[in-house]
Amino acid sequence: MISLKPLPQSPDVQLRQLGWDWMLGTDTRPYLTNEVVQLNVQQAMGYAEAANRLFEMLVEAGQHVIDQDRFAELGIPANLVDLIRHSWDDDRNILLYGRFDLAGGVDDKPVKLIEFNADTATCLPETAVVQYAHLKANNLDESQQVNAVFEALVAQFEEIKAQNNDLTPTILLSAMRDSPEDDANVALLGEAAREAGFDVAFAYIDEVEFSATEGIYRFEDGAFTRFDFWFKLIPWEYIGNDEPELAAILTQLVRQRKVVILNPAYALLFQSKYMLKILWELFPDSPLLLETDIEPLQGKSSVEKVLFGREGANVRILDAAGQITQTVDGDYGDQDTIYQQYVDFPQDAAGNRYQAGVFFAGEACGLGFRRGGAVIDNTAQFVGHVVE
Repeated sequence: MISLKPLPQSPDVQLRQLGWDWMLGTDTRPYLTNEVVQLNVQQAMGYAEAANRLFEMLVEAGQHVIDQDRFAELGIPANLVDLIRHSWDDDRNILLYGRFDLAGGVDDKPVKLIEFNADTATCLPETAVVQYAHLKANNLDESQQVNAVFEALVAQFEEIKAQNNDLTPTILLSAMRDSPEDDANVALLGEAAREAGFDVAFAYIDEVEFSATEGIYRFEDGAFTRFDFWFKLIPWEYIGNDEPELAAILTQLVRQRKVVILNPAYALLFQSKYMLKILWELFPDSPLLLETDIEPLQGKSSVEKVLFGREGANVRILDAAGQITQTVDGDYGDQDTIYQQYVDFPQDAAGNRYQAGVFFAGEACGLGFRRGGAVIDNTAQFVGHVVE
């Protein structure tokens, strides 16, 4: 069972000072809670060790997909395959960060991979800043938290800069409009890049200019400014499926060393939930994995997931007889699906379920939890943790 520790001093004041009011909740229950998950050292380290091993397995699986040309099975748009291959083979294209979503880890239950958010992972501010502020507001020591997310991001940006020293360390960070949550994630990444020695600028995607021969620009104050690095909180599959001309331009720019894109195009391999099936094919004896196939699992409860769904959308839970017991609607219903063996999340005394999120930036670097139901969707709350 999940054990909770109340922290009576809320971080609300700090959040308002940061301009992150979107975390406080309005007409729904607050996104943040005044309690944290209590873990012991072994449990906390277990999550980190699992994430590190899972990333090694994902790299092996990614190489397998490329060697066997299995892109279509993963739902990868054909117009991104060339860029994926190129970014994979060029070691200067470094995955900046991602987030593993995990079940288990308490009550002597093994940690299990639910999925890896490799392309446009969010929850950075909550994990890196807010739960730390919550800890300090209640006079607890920072050593009581697995939280080196910001430091790891700075180190990743420093490594990216060093590996691409033929380019000028200027970076443009972009998101889509009307999403304060995305803005907060991008702002934190910008601070990490700045600390690593980059000149940093921000622009919404509709403000960015792309030239197949020159590079990536932002127009401001009557002048164009070009950037050698571009971080986009826009999914790669959106670009491949909905903006084919942009996909072609980006492929040309990366090949010509006009820009380095973060996260690289190969992040889409890890983002596809079909990779869960590939992992099971390659590592069927791993205690970290759940059986996954393209058909409902015989005699086992399973979770039906679309290949590129986000925030729990278009998920269905099936019982051992194949009957649907729960459905979450969404905008991704036209996508192919996989079926992953169902495993229940740890619960607290009130019956709330908890999914662990471990950020990976070169290594496992931070832990947080989302609290909700059997499907962790966009109504879930964020819950910090304390190691005691």
